[in-house]
Amino acid sequence: MEVQLLQLFNGISVSSILLLIALGLAITFGLMNVINMAHGEFIMIGAYATYVTQQIFSAIFPASLFGYYFLISIPIAFFIAFIFGYVLEISLIRFLYGRPLDSLLATWGVGLVLQQLARSIFGAPNVAVVSPEWLNGGLEVMNGIFLPYKRLFIIALVTVVLVAMYLFIYRSNAGRRMRAVMQNREMAACLGVSTRRVDSVTFAIGSGIAGIAGCAITLLGSIGPSLGTYYIIDAFMVVVLGGVGKLIGSVVGAFGIGITGTFFEYWTNASIGKVLVFIVIIAFLQWKPKGLVAMRTRSLD
Repeated sequence: MEVQLLQLFNGISVSSILLLIALGLAITFGLMNVINMAHGEFIMIGAYATYVTQQIFSAIFPASLFGYYFLISIPIAFFIAFIFGYVLEISLIRFLYGRPLDSLLATWGVGLVLQQLARSIFGAPNVAVVSPEWLNGGLEVMNGIFLPYKRLFIIALVTVVLVAMYLFIYRSNAGRRMRAVMQNREMAACLGVSTRRVDSVTFAIGSGIAGIAGCAITLLGSIGPSLGTYYIIDAFMVVVLGGVGKLIGSVVGAFGIGITGTFFEYWTNASIGKVLVFIVIIAFLQWKPKGLVAMRTRSLD
């Protein structure tokens, strides 16, 4: 029983990271139908923003304040990735709407450029981010079950981001305009909604959330220029399985993939576990091609 509960916690932890990575991608893909292959590089940007914040704190502030750098690095990572995403949208993405193959190739090229830029600035070897003291150790809930504080913090961070996104999408005027464009772009434009501005802000917000994901990933190990490539495929699987553009679908898809993959890997091994997850997803999409939660629109087919 202890082993099963520990595997369940590990699955929830992995699912939280997948959800944080896929959240912005799901919103962006659902709104603009842009296949952003550079989404993983925004994760890298958030991770390196955390690393730079750590370096600045260690050089300027006394050791007693060093532990607070990680809390400050979360909004910094979001803001820097937000700016990169906004610039990318207004300079490239907005000229590729309705051309999914072109957008895929273009964003893949942008990802390669960002990776090389990171290698030029920080070097090719991975760099380590030192965790704050208050995140070291863990919580022993019972004999044989030890929950690391880092994993618990990531789960709490994902919960906060998820609640914030829910309030933004469903309780704010900007979120209502976003949902209006997702449901019927032409009608929203006729009613005075600036679809161009909605596109730019939405893409930037999705990039900022990826930056927060990169900040959280620094707690799990060293970071490098190719950090985002390890997660981008799983993020797209979450989006496709959950249903494009729906928040609840992304949540269910992330937890389904994370928990199922963890148990498959425990019963077999890492490689076979990944294969089994792919098989389950392919079989499910044969039954429900639009994913768990399909987007309802106000347009006539």
